Order: sequence, then structure tokens, then C-alpha cells
Amino acid sequence: MNVKRAYRFRFYPTPEQEVILARTFGCARFAYNYMLRQRTDAWFERQERMGYHETSAALTELKKTEQHAWLNEVSSVPVQQALRHLQTAFANFFAKRAKHPTFRRKDGTQSAEYTTSAFRWDGSQLRLAKMDAPLAIRWSRTIPKGAKVTTITVSKDVAGRYHVSMLCDDVVTPRPNATGKIGIDLGLTHFAILSTGEKIAASNALRKNEAKLAKLQRRLAKKQKGSANRRKAKLKVARMHARIVDSRRDFLHKLSTRLINENQVIAVESLSVRNMKRNRCVAKSISDASWSAFVTQLEYKAQWYGRSLIGIDRWYPSSRRCSDCGHTVASMPLSVRTWTCPECQAIHDRDINAARNILAAGLAVSAHGEAVSPLSL
Repeated sequence: MNVKRAYRFRFYPTPEQEVILARTFGCARFAYNYMLRQRTDAWFERQERMGYHETSAALTELKKTEQHAWLNEVSSVPVQQALRHLQTAFANFFAKRAKHPTFRRKDGTQSAEYTTSAFRWDGSQLRLAKMDAPLAIRWSRTIPKGAKVTTITVSKDVAGRYHVSMLCDDVVTPRPNATGKIGIDLGLTHFAILSTGEKIAASNALRKNEAKLAKLQRRLAKKQKGSANRRKAKLKVARMHARIVDSRRDFLHKLSTRLINENQVIAVESLSVRNMKRNRCVAKSISDASWSAFVTQLEYKAQWYGRSLIGIDRWYPSSRRCSDCGHTVASMPLSVRTWTCPECQAIHDRDINAARNILAAGLAVSAHGEAVSPLSL
């Protein structure tokens, strides 16, 4: 199966490379923000539309001026790619897939994209345009032989870390069929409850570091704006956030990979996370759990490795339905964690019972293509 696959690594630039990257980030950000303003003003003031070709021609003329001659000091590819990203942002906005593009901030995450004409990759070393020495990359894994690298994205996050993402045309081989079939009920106390009875504890990456983060944020709030101490305190807060994100991402990837390796069919409940976050009592815990990111990982890994991932309707009464006899009770408050079926007298753990019902509904969908909803079952 041919896929676009990105390999992300951390690297440590030399002082000379840091200067070049800082200039490149700045030029790309300036081109994006400048043309965003031009396109916005053209529409609201003159009712004119500017596309990629118009902004590209305007950038060429801008580089010829003495005031903006510094745009020629870096590779032209990342600056040109910034205009393509702006075009994509407007396309998503007009298609109602995203909000109106906003200006890129100097103190936010910086990035620059290089196409094949602006980098050199020989299978072991990566050299970017305008740089004499290769990047000192920490190779946490190997790029498959024969994978063609098409795009390089260099970024610097707010914690001061440099990363390089290598987008490849890769071939993914489906894995041998597995024997397992599971249903997954997502929760907060336990991140995932499986139909096998296993309960997987939540990572609670934010909750575990919440006290330390609050302490660092209080120290940051007391620092004078514009001072060196404030910059240092801000960096400490950013590093703590990065640690939380990395811990959560590691947990999700390890769990999703394990479930994909062990099971051929995976059924999971479709949840409206955005609506659930409106409840401020559980919004922080839901955000910390990252259910959407977990399901997204299951989706593309199932597609890569030949597994079946089935989504169950969010209104399916998985918790209120007896997994033994099929009887559905009228209501069940969240405070009820264990209940007895009034028909067959079976005693159920609320979450395990829900996971078993999700698996049964998923197998029904897989076998008959049925629409699983409270009315059809």
C-alpha cells in the first residue's frame, strides 16, 4: 500500500545553522503575514480576490525593493511554500473547513518547508539549502530503504527544540491477520475499557504535572514584561507543556499500536468530543484524555495494516443494554457503576458491559452492514 508517511526527528543545529534557520523562519513568517494582509485588504476594500499566483508575483516585486532585499538572503523555497500554505488556509476557509487565516506570531512555533530542490538527502545525511554542514539529527528510528523523501519541514517549538519532519512516499505492508476482536469503551477514570474485561488506566499527563505547571505559571505572572527573567520563566512553562504533550502522545501511540497488533476487528463508540467539552466539570479531563487523537491513530493504523475499525453510533445504548439477554433499561445515571439486569439477573460492570455491547454491534455492522442505533436494535 502506497502512503505518504512522515518521520519526525529532533536535531541540534550549530550556531551558524541557528542563525540561518532564524532568518528563514522570519522570512517565511513575514511573507505569510504580509500576503495575508494584502489578500484581506484586497477583498474588504476593493472586492478583489488574490490567489496564489497574484501573491507570488507580488512577492517577486517585493524582493526587488531595497527595503525588502533581506528576503533574498535565505532560500526562496520556504518563502514560496509559505504562500502555498496561505492558499491552502484560504481554500479551507472558503470550504468552511476552518476559520479565517490568522497572522503567525514571532513567539509561537516556527516552521519552514523545503521541497526537493532545496535539500539533499543521501540516505544518511540531510543538508538544507544555504547550509554547508548536514543537520545533526538524532535518529530515533530508521527510514526504510527505497522510501523517497519528497518534503522536509524544519520547525522550532516554543520550548526551543528543533525538529525535522521528513515526508516520504512509503510502502506499508499489511500485517498477518490477528485472531482478536475487541470493543472499546472510552472513559475518564480508565482511559479505555476493553470487552475482554481489561481496564487501561488513563495517562493523566496533565493532571500529574498540574501542580508543577501552576507553580511555574505563577512565577511567570510575577516577572516584569520584557525582562530576561520573564523569558526564562516563559521557557520553563513551555518545556513543561512540551513534556506533557510528549507523555500523552507516547501513551496513545503505544496503546493504539498494541491494539492494532493484537486484534483484527476493533469497534469503538463515536463520541462528540466538542459537545462533551461544554461541560466544564469534565472538560479538562476530556482534553487530557485526547480521545480524538487516539481514534485517529486507530483509523490510519488500521488502514495501513489491514485491520477493520468500526465506529458505533453515539446514541447506541451500550451502557443500558444487557450484554447477556439484550434487555435495555430506561435510564442509568453516571453514578451507577454496577447494575443487575431485571430480566436475567446478570450482574454487570457498567463499562465492561458497554464494551461488550460495542463489540457485538460492531460485528453486526461488519457482517450485515446494519445501521446501529437505538431504533434498529
